[in-house]
Amino acid sequence: MNPALEISHLTKSFGGLVATQDVSLTIRPGERRLIIGPNGAGKTTLFNQITGDLPSTAGRISLFGVDVTQLAPYQRAHRGLARTYQIITLFDRDTLEHNVTLGLLGLRPSRWQMWRALSYYGDLSSEARRILDAVGLLHLADSLVSDIAYGEKRRVELAMALAQKPRVLLLDEPLAGLSNAERATVKALIAAIPRETSVIMIEHDMDTALDLAETVTLLNYGRVIVDGARDAVVADPRTREVYLGV
Repeated sequence: MNPALEISHLTKSFGGLVATQDVSLTIRPGERRLIIGPNGAGKTTLFNQITGDLPSTAGRISLFGVDVTQLAPYQRAHRGLARTYQIITLFDRDTLEHNVTLGLLGLRPSRWQMWRALSYYGDLSSEARRILDAVGLLHLADSLVSDIAYGEKRRVELAMALAQKPRVLLLDEPLAGLSNAERATVKALIAAIPRETSVIMIEHDMDTALDLAETVTLLNYGRVIVDGARDAVVADPRTREVYLGV
């Protein structure tokens, strides 16, 4: 069976600054991977390279055995790749239902016509409401994103990613800025994602995220320092030195 995601010797440099350097990872179908590291380690840059939001200086990216290195972000999405962002990217002046519907439209073979009302796509509206129900937000479907709480916005973003029925889902700090209760809710949603989807998550709060992960990768200065089973990475003295500062 082909890996869900395979990146080989991925490198990104900005002038004389190297953001990621010779990063190689293999993600199995259904795997739960946590990527950790201090600020500036290259974690979000790596996500941007995987999605195609940022072209790589060198290296190769494969999804389920297919080389996608030269594909545009929307082409990678059509091959089963979805993500959330460290900084929430939603349409604040639109409703939750419309935000999720727009996410669904991105996977349609026919192009979205901007002059058509979203009500034209009635089947997608029903699907959007089903997805909002799955993340506990159906009661807010007609509310503007600008009117809901920060933790609810995080759930909308997760709903938009799940709406794409991804085979590989990248979550960039999905627990950042949440209260303890909100963290518990979002963690439960992540834990409930079907095993048909591989989940790769960046999170600064390692203690909070560890129970969601089977494998862990530690990045520092754009390089993989430790990579392997969760307990082995946590116990590795290099993790304590780089991430925990002891």
